[in-house]
Amino acid sequence: MDFVLSELCDQVMTARAGHKPLFVMGGGSKRFYGNYRPVRPQDGHCLLDMTPYRGIVSYHPSELVVTARAGTPLAELEAALAENGQMLAFEPPHFAHSATVGGCVAAGLSGPRRMSAGALRDFVLGAQLLDSEGRILSFGGEVMKNVAGYDVSRLLAGSHGIFGAILEVSLKVVPRPMEELTLCLPATEAQALANFAFWRGKPLPISATSWTGADGGEGMTSVRLSGAPPALESARRVIGGDPLLPDEAEAWWRSLREQTHAFFAPNQPLWRLALPPTAAALGLGPTLLEWGGGQRWLSGPRDAAELREVAARLGGHATLFRTGHAKPPADGVFHPLAPGVGAITRRLKQELDPAGLFNPGRLVLEL
Repeated sequence: MDFVLSELCDQVMTARAGHKPLFVMGGGSKRFYGNYRPVRPQDGHCLLDMTPYRGIVSYHPSELVVTARAGTPLAELEAALAENGQMLAFEPPHFAHSATVGGCVAAGLSGPRRMSAGALRDFVLGAQLLDSEGRILSFGGEVMKNVAGYDVSRLLAGSHGIFGAILEVSLKVVPRPMEELTLCLPATEAQALANFAFWRGKPLPISATSWTGADGGEGMTSVRLSGAPPALESARRVIGGDPLLPDEAEAWWRSLREQTHAFFAPNQPLWRLALPPTAAALGLGPTLLEWGGGQRWLSGPRDAAELREVAARLGGHATLFRTGHAKPPADGVFHPLAPGVGAITRRLKQELDPAGLFNPGRLVLEL
């Protein structure tokens, strides 16, 4: 691995000397996400392929922490955890068998369990970064602790590689649930949101929720319970509905996590709205709810400015998650950063990548 790391450092130095951008690539499973553009001939074909830099560096099941190199296949890491009855709590999407640990962290995406367990960034304990001078920078460690200043290792989550190439990450892991049960019950979108609000006020072991259906019409609410059998049985009496068979339940949540459900048609634009769960039904067409109403997917063409205005007014933000065949907004697919967040992002970019080598424009068009 020392040879692979040396090659990566050499590529960075070559790009820096030639004033060429560097496009950090893993398995390519999430290349559609963000302000992506294919590498052009004038870019000098500076692809920094992280997939050879792979492998689990250390894993301490008793300490609930694992450290892996960026090119490690995500499926390989999850298989190693499963052998010890453990998992990644944030249930990250793969989108392809080629998904890597580095890409998982750089994209910052969490799956259905995020509503109860927390986001990916909450489980990043430490990281190693290859910067634009070919240096290896280390942040954080393998233990939960308070830090002074910016917790850079967590800021790398969702950074889309604009600060440098992630080399290694240390992640906190959790035990797999003793048992799981998914319940389904019919509801309109408004009824589903009201149910989510009611359940939030109860000590229920809910690990995932979703609602799908026609705009203004009745659809189906799905609720996943995770924990000890007595807790699941008690929650079932409160929630009601019909249980899914285990295989059907697994297939359902996987179809949402991996976006293989028919709602996520790849040829249609897909908008992701992050809103307070208390926000009412939007009535904006085909909708899929997750995270107790905190994450809302809209399928089909939308006016970016109008949708962002609606999201901002409700205290959230809107992202064009997949462009489909649509042209992305002129200011990029992400909701414009608030002035304070934008200033911090630019400052970090200047500190960690003053040469502006890594993934130009991928997160913010101007960076």
